[in-house]
Amino acid sequence: MSSNKLVVVGQGYVGLPVAMRAVAMGWHVVGVEVDPDRAARLAAGRSYVEDIPDLELAAALRSGRYEPTGDYARAGGFDVAVITVPTPLREGAPDLSYIVDSARSLASLVTAGATVILESTTYPGTTEELLAPLLAEGSGLRPGVDFHLGYSPERIDPGNRTWNLVNTPKVVSGTGPASLAAVTAFYDSLIERTVPVASTRTAELTKLLENTFRHVNIALVNELAMFAHELGVDVWEAIDAASTKPFGYLRFTPGPGVGGHCLPIDPSYLSWRVRRSLGRSFRFVELANDVNDHMPDHVVRRVTEMLNARHLPVAGSRILLLGLAYKRNTGDAREAPATRIAGLLADLGAEVRAADPHVDPARLPARVTLVEAGAAELAAADLVVVLVDHDAFDRDEVARHARLVLDTRRWLPGPADARRSGPADARRSGPAVVRIPAQATRHEDAGLAVESL
Repeated sequence: MSSNKLVVVGQGYVGLPVAMRAVAMGWHVVGVEVDPDRAARLAAGRSYVEDIPDLELAAALRSGRYEPTGDYARAGGFDVAVITVPTPLREGAPDLSYIVDSARSLASLVTAGATVILESTTYPGTTEELLAPLLAEGSGLRPGVDFHLGYSPERIDPGNRTWNLVNTPKVVSGTGPASLAAVTAFYDSLIERTVPVASTRTAELTKLLENTFRHVNIALVNELAMFAHELGVDVWEAIDAASTKPFGYLRFTPGPGVGGHCLPIDPSYLSWRVRRSLGRSFRFVELANDVNDHMPDHVVRRVTEMLNARHLPVAGSRILLLGLAYKRNTGDAREAPATRIAGLLADLGAEVRAADPHVDPARLPARVTLVEAGAAELAAADLVVVLVDHDAFDRDEVARHARLVLDTRRWLPGPADARRSGPADARRSGPAVVRIPAQATRHEDAGLAVESL
């Protein structure tokens, strides 16, 4: 590596952290962002990625080693290029157009000895079958011979304060031993631990395996939650009990659905590849998709049941959704189940209001009014639905002012919580609750009724 110049294509929730870490470790980084509004925000020192504060971005700009731009010409002479562009699904099939565009734009800039790494989630074979030919055609150089080519799946978990880019082990691969060595050397300059694997196909499958494992197990507990409710069993207490087993069990919890870029999309890449290449269905993935995709419908059914039990129709009822993001303490609303839940409730005639201090108001679902979850708003709602357990939401406020709550995250304390902590601790952590029918609790003083999935 001569100039220590790194190009990161895509400055989103994956690419921007890579760029910032590389700047901190002495790399000269060109961050290619083709969205002109995003590029302008970065140049002004305003981050749109929650894990990267404005102060960190401003420091990178002041160092003179970070240049956000939409111009690929600024990327010339790079030692390493990392592609971190989106790979969405379009009508059930992978859309790799962003990878294709990036490869074609980078190809003429590839020089002998340079390294190109793909991080975008994709199906096994993409690096060798798609990226390599595009780079070879545009550069006139041979991948794995004249320049290095590899794949390293991103493992960014937005909002995770424990595991981040630096301390999460990084799977690395290359198209041959020399490429693997080059890819490993690059990430060794940024990451605490790299995990080499034998081929780019293995690395591509590793990413899909990780998320398919989560997807299938979340589907299991989601379906179990539906059956447990009908059977009159507290699924959360059963999960707590099972979690005490020190071997052979991993804890997964139910929720209103899955969201983000990974779980609703990545397993389908694997299913699509298996069907296209082998002519067979990946039944576990397709079943998990079916269960998780329909969890918003289950939430709406529970809303309907709870209102009907109180002689209230959904049409005309005022429903407050707490959380629009796909996970706690982030503003990432991609594929968030809250969007579908809000739409279904609005279709039924409900007055849908939502509170989320993290989500950009521009991403607000249609027919939804954005509000703050204050006392008056909570008291005015016929039903409050907890979809995301943001730390910014106040449990005590909800317990004091809401009348009826559907808690999809087990955010409010229930009987099992009180039994574990004892009466004194239970009073400190939230209002005392007692069992109504199975899976429902009531605040003894205020008459708050809480039901879970």
